[in-house]
Amino acid sequence: MSFRLGILIVFLISFTTISFSQSKINQFLTPSDTLNKPRRNGVIIAEVSLASMALIGLNELWYSDYERSKFHVINDNSAWQQLDKFGHAFTSYQLGKHGAQVLRWSGVRKKDQLIYGATLGFTFLTAVEILDGFSQEWGFSWGDVLANAAGSGLYIGQELLWNEQRIALKYSFHQTQYAQLEPEKLGGSLIEQTLKDYNGQTYWLSFNLKSFFKKSKLPEWLNVAFGYGAEGMLSESYISDNQSVKLESPYRQYYLSLDVNLNGIKTNSRVLGTVFDIFDMIKIPLPTVEFSKKGTAFHLFYN
Repeated sequence: MSFRLGILIVFLISFTTISFSQSKINQFLTPSDTLNKPRRNGVIIAEVSLASMALIGLNELWYSDYERSKFHVINDNSAWQQLDKFGHAFTSYQLGKHGAQVLRWSGVRKKDQLIYGATLGFTFLTAVEILDGFSQEWGFSWGDVLANAAGSGLYIGQELLWNEQRIALKYSFHQTQYAQLEPEKLGGSLIEQTLKDYNGQTYWLSFNLKSFFKKSKLPEWLNVAFGYGAEGMLSESYISDNQSVKLESPYRQYYLSLDVNLNGIKTNSRVLGTVFDIFDMIKIPLPTVEFSKKGTAFHLFYN
């Protein structure tokens, strides 16, 4: 199934749902004012089941292809110009955000949302890290655990300080030439590259201006984002197995850009609100200034 076809199917399903059962879905998606035990129990069962299946699947389908070992710790903090650590923080933040939100939807009190929901990303990713520790190919990384904690902490800290998310951790991706040089390590397909080609990944801290300047007339959807990326990486050690490939040393990239806070777009549809909330993890391509050792560059639409 092609990527475009998948998007089309999602659109058609969403359109059909919105058209024929808008009121019922809006009612279902509305957070409960009080504890709704059936919802809460359903959320707990679903999360435990999905997490268990994911871990079992990883252990049987992924790690089984590599030699097992005694539990060991590695130091990979210098790999990939730390972009893999940003990836851990991003994943932990997003899982924690949605973990807390589904508990809010169930009417669970705020304290328990943060304790049991916002820590979902850290808990799950730490379990994956333990599996890494028993694999000869990888190893348990305290740097990864710290990044997981940073992602969860970003969400929890803002809820405790402001009772809202003023700073969102987002992601964007563009294809690069490096994946063609090392498809085994950086991905052969577009889907693989979005996960494995760190040269094309950018991680953003997106600041909602209206939330910091409450009395201003700024639109609630307007954000300013600061991004981080890097290029020139063909492996964790930056050395290619292909001896014919000669590239300059990897270098870091920093970005300043405008962004859209999809959650700031007003809508009476709970369906659209949910869709906006999910896709708000993606940085919208907008005018961007790039800073690196190569100088300053302007991109009309950077992703």
